[in-house]
Amino acid sequence: MKTLKLLNYAADQWVSGTGDLEEVRSAVTGAVVAETGASGLDYAAMLDHARKVGGPALRKLTFHERALMLKALGNAIMARKEELYELSYESGATRSDSWIDIEGGAGTLFSFSSKGRRELPNGRVLIDGAMEPLSKGGTFVGQHVFTPLQGVAIHINAFNFPVWGMLEKLAPTLLAGMPAIVKPASQTAYLTEAAFRIMIDAGVLPPGTVQLLVGIPGDLLDPLTCQDVVSFTGSAATAMKLQSHPVIGRESVRFVAERDSLNASILGPDAGPGTPEFDLFVKEVAREMTAKAGQKCTAIRRAMAPAEHLDALEAALAERLAKVRIGNPRDEGVQMGALASLAQRDAVRAAVAELAKSARIVAGDPGAAPVPGGGAFISPILLRADDPWGSAAVHDVEAFGPVSTIMPYRDLDDAIALANRGMGSLALSLFTFDRAVAREFVLGAGAYHGRMVILDRTSAKESTGHGSPLPVLVHGGPGRAGGGEEMGGVRGVKHYMQRTALQGSPDMLSAVIGQWLPGAEKKTGDVHPFRLRISELEIGYTLKTASRTVSLEEIEHFAHFTGDTFYAHMDEAAAKANPIFDGRVAHGYLILSFAAGLFVDPAPGPVLANYGLENLRFLTPLYPGDSMRVELTVKSKSVRNEEMGEVRWAVQVFNQKDELAATYDLLTMNMP
Repeated sequence: MKTLKLLNYAADQWVSGTGDLEEVRSAVTGAVVAETGASGLDYAAMLDHARKVGGPALRKLTFHERALMLKALGNAIMARKEELYELSYESGATRSDSWIDIEGGAGTLFSFSSKGRRELPNGRVLIDGAMEPLSKGGTFVGQHVFTPLQGVAIHINAFNFPVWGMLEKLAPTLLAGMPAIVKPASQTAYLTEAAFRIMIDAGVLPPGTVQLLVGIPGDLLDPLTCQDVVSFTGSAATAMKLQSHPVIGRESVRFVAERDSLNASILGPDAGPGTPEFDLFVKEVAREMTAKAGQKCTAIRRAMAPAEHLDALEAALAERLAKVRIGNPRDEGVQMGALASLAQRDAVRAAVAELAKSARIVAGDPGAAPVPGGGAFISPILLRADDPWGSAAVHDVEAFGPVSTIMPYRDLDDAIALANRGMGSLALSLFTFDRAVAREFVLGAGAYHGRMVILDRTSAKESTGHGSPLPVLVHGGPGRAGGGEEMGGVRGVKHYMQRTALQGSPDMLSAVIGQWLPGAEKKTGDVHPFRLRISELEIGYTLKTASRTVSLEEIEHFAHFTGDTFYAHMDEAAAKANPIFDGRVAHGYLILSFAAGLFVDPAPGPVLANYGLENLRFLTPLYPGDSMRVELTVKSKSVRNEEMGEVRWAVQVFNQKDELAATYDLLTMNMP
């Protein structure tokens, strides 16, 4: 293929680097496929452009508008995915490997877009938790909120997932309302640049939102401030170098790291040969070794089994790995391609040599070239450490390729201790059908692992497997794994926002956050709120209903009609003996039903459906002869599309003494 001249995207312009350019070679043939360089760029100007142009433009958008932008970017990637698949072959990745990277990346955009529209308000302030009363009279309250940081997110990505690695960081960053500068690894920057171009061509990103560096970033970190974020994926050595940068410490720059780790997979003590879990374990270890040629930060590096099953595990894995077809990823039937570069292959060979000092190779030959030519091919390498406590290397040295070490454990406590010996990992998997084993393992090992998947015959068919990061779950881990937490749905968005504790009156804070708070002003009108569209409803608009008396006959009828004849509703003596009640009481769900009867306007109109209630609390019992009334208040509202949106109503049920009998949030779908 023709050598690609990769360009940087700085201040909304495509710009070539100056000076000597770095050659990037095909992992399959060794031929030069691209040239990269970022010399000559004004990094301070790029940061300034992001802060002054990109940040304000993003912050003007609501969460829902940003979410729709992510969806459009995902659609753009999917529409031109074949261009990316063709380029991806040069990285040594097979079609299935690239599916994880390319369509998995687009899927991450779609996931964050969906969560943004479902879980975040159609506003610009994210509420964190419930209101905190701070005064006796209720005129002074507290409310935690999140607002976007007003700096730049620097994304420094690894070579192994050039598309997904970029998009899994960009999705929460852009949804939060923060601009980003993307720095891909040089080995596969040609694929990142192609995907980046597709996003720019989509025409949905405001100016200054994203920028791209395809070379060494120079002094990019020097002008950072407390409003900036550095999010890094790569080696522990590079992470330590970045994290120790004087500006990071001096300015308290947020640093999110996702580093290589010695991830473990454990065969449970109940999962011997002949069990479904044993077969699943063998399949998964082999798959994790060969997917992306083992170049996954979540790949299984340590496979542990009961000592009595280690021989059987070795034989089964060696047999399975021997059948893996290695070759040019473009060729049909190839199951494992090449490592990303010759330098990467040399690094893997060196790591295997270090591991082999205290473990023995039982499958594969690291020195052999399984495919002739100039490609970075290597066969899967399986090592065996019979004394895992006597070999520090198997818990400290990572061969970032198709390499794994099997080792024995004595009992469950020993397995937990060995798993934790890695001092922090991104992912751990446990194969067991014994629930007690699973419970004890999570309690013993959870603190050392960012994600734990428990696989058995029940979940295996639908499971995504050991090493599949999912946008809705946290991707990161403690200790050696970097201590970071990327993705995780809305949790990931908050990495790029500042939590602030607001204090003030309920009226003032309601105006700031765009949501009615208890104690804030209630506004009444002549029109029933169910007659008004979302655009016509005002936050705090309240319907105050007439009263209704609850009779004993109605309580008994409800009991017999529903079958809920709990003694507190039907037996006076037993109810009085209850320390909570003074006698027979109305059912909680009777109160809810009567409340709906008081506030519902039954005619067709803007309210399309009631789809749930949340935060229900019964506070004061209603006794026969008590009366009840309702105050229905517009708490928040959010338009989802052209046909409908959500209205959240604060429902308060009072008795004749104006005491709160019940409170809850009612959710309705309404016309916009």
